Amino acid sequence: MSPPPKMSPLPAPRVGLPEPLVPEVIDAVLRPALEEDRGPGDLSGTHAVPAGSRARARLVAKAAGRIAGLDVFARAFTLCDPRAQVELSVIDGASVAPGDEFARVEGDARALLVAERTALNFLQRLSGIATRTARLVELAGGRARILDTRKTTPLLRKLERYAVRCGGGENHRFGLFDEVMLKENHIDLAGKPLPDVLAEVRARVGAEVRITCEARDEAEAEAAVRGGADVVMLDNFTPERMAAAVPRLRALADELDHPLELEASGGISEATLDAVASSGVDRISVGGLTHSVQLLDLSLYLEPLT
Repeated sequence: MSPPPKMSPLPAPRVGLPEPLVPEVIDAVLRPALEEDRGPGDLSGTHAVPAGSRARARLVAKAAGRIAGLDVFARAFTLCDPRAQVELSVIDGASVAPGDEFARVEGDARALLVAERTALNFLQRLSGIATRTARLVELAGGRARILDTRKTTPLLRKLERYAVRCGGGENHRFGLFDEVMLKENHIDLAGKPLPDVLAEVRARVGAEVRITCEARDEAEAEAAVRGGADVVMLDNFTPERMAAAVPRLRALADELDHPLELEASGGISEATLDAVASSGVDRISVGGLTHSVQLLDLSLYLEPLT
């Protein structure tokens, strides 16, 4: 297991259960999603279900997984029926097993039908992200932290990164504005030696902004350390190459008295994650947490209330 990073003025890692999603964040994506589905009106519910009738919805897990997005789920129903009553028996970050019933909603029957699919779409997607993250965190076994990337669904980044945290993962930089990440295109376009690029960037952004630098080979990784990168990302290294490079890079950082974290990225799967986590890196970033989501299988069963 790699040693803990030295103290530095950089922000702490974004780990642990996240702060709850605020209504403004939820509504910004949920209102247009409901409008997209409902359009000028629900032809099925309006013409098949008596006006004023009431119903109960039961949310049941059909597969094991980690839950994320319950506030979004509940808000879908109260936006369609402000008097709807939502009862949740678990919180985000909880695990469910097949057959578990963990939410009930009572309200106007037509409104429940309007909200049903949108509510499930969000909950299943976010829970799928949390479930996948939890699986990779388990496989890493505490040897390295699991991070997301910017490969998120457009306009859903806040929700999807929230789900990663519910699964026990860590958030990478949010966007282009909160951290520096120099990737191969930046390096190639800069037109000067990598240590010089890093030194100039550091002078401009200050000591409090984390700088991550991608490295395509060992020489580039060493140059990134010499340039003062806070995180060196070993991109598409095999686990064997990483295991060989990590001690040398740490020794170089110690020689320069510079705190350093090492990150593995690129082509990491469940099959390779154990070897990658054993290589000595501090963190592993996985774009598939958000860009290749398998929805968690959940069902909503509606029944009339008399």
